[in-house]
Amino acid sequence: MVDVQIAEATATWPPLAGWIDAPVNYLADLSIKPVTYNPPHGTGVPRREGNYRDFTMRIHDARPIAHDLSLDRQAFILTHHDTEVRDFYDEEEVRTKYHAEVEALIRRETGASKVVVFDHTVRTADRAVERGLRTPVRSVHCDYTEKSGPKRVRDLLPADEAEQRLKKRFAEFNVWRNIAQDPVEMTPLGLVDSESLAPRDLAVCDLVYADRTGEIYQGVYNADHRWFYFPKMTRDEAILIKCYDSVKDGRARFSLHSAFDDPTTPANPKPRQSIEARAFAFFD
Repeated sequence: MVDVQIAEATATWPPLAGWIDAPVNYLADLSIKPVTYNPPHGTGVPRREGNYRDFTMRIHDARPIAHDLSLDRQAFILTHHDTEVRDFYDEEEVRTKYHAEVEALIRRETGASKVVVFDHTVRTADRAVERGLRTPVRSVHCDYTEKSGPKRVRDLLPADEAEQRLKKRFAEFNVWRNIAQDPVEMTPLGLVDSESLAPRDLAVCDLVYADRTGEIYQGVYNADHRWFYFPKMTRDEAILIKCYDSVKDGRARFSLHSAFDDPTTPANPKPRQSIEARAFAFFD
């Protein structure tokens, strides 16, 4: 069973007046082992095995409580984050400029002594496959597992440094932002408050690529999950999501998130354009 290490809920929210009811895609059960096959960019969309179903969940507007959110309780926060990147579709500009911005952001928000930004994914709802991009992920998931978190550290760092870093606390973060000039109008990102997770809610899913097999958690349906989102995100905002934490002291260790179809989306919306950058934070 997953060691989620759920802390006793400490947040006492004011009445949350803003909310929507929307379908999100969960594993209904584990009658079929979940496996996702990811083709190379620009060649198709991922193919999934598993008993997936849409469940309607109440998703609250988190903007009124944004200042109360915590990476160690909810496992996500919203923060102001300016960027000097002009074109997020320019791979070289993203790697040379945006990765450094993400590193500085994570240092600022976590106090980490070292941050390694190791990849990014640009997603769009507009002709993603033919443009060699990814589409928004409409399934409830967490990017890393108890096993794949340490394994990825060993993949990225020299062997001696990796073993030293693994002896101390480390965490993996996903930094998500809108890259369009206009606010997000469709397919926003929904996030589960990690204080509402139970160990049974995280199911290991093989992530199969052409050259390797990784591992993520898929979310198993739980009516008690507390969902949030940040409507109309702008280009100068970023969501930090903690997808793995090595310590087992009661703080949030894993999280669940998913894109979803907002029933209040206007007719003929502008396609969602976003980037997520992934990084490990190491602590002394």
